[in-house]
Amino acid sequence: MSNVSELIAELLRAANEIQKLTDSQVQLLLFRSIVKIRELRESVGIPGSGTSRDAVVELYDLANEIGNLGEKQRTSALLHATDLIRTLRIVSESGTKLEIRQTEYAID
Repeated sequence: MSNVSELIAELLRAANEIQKLTDSQVQLLLFRSIVKIRELRESVGIPGSGTSRDAVVELYDLANEIGNLGEKQRTSALLHATDLIRTLRIVSESGTKLEIRQTEYAID
């Protein structure tokens, strides 16, 4: 999980120095975060919803609109990604696994 720690540190550093980063650098960090969040979600059994309310979809949309975002929004996106990764790492390291079961309901 050291690469997770390194990514978290990189995200925090970037959020604190947002004015020094180019659009491409922020976008790349967000895309890397999305990949890691998906990996961590999968490892604990959390499915993405694929809707606009899914945090990964929100980060993806922000990354694609990076040229239209101000420094405050960019910083917020990086910190949100950091928080998601930290939380998912804690869940993953705890050994917790979720299992989603579908139930069928009979309608009479």
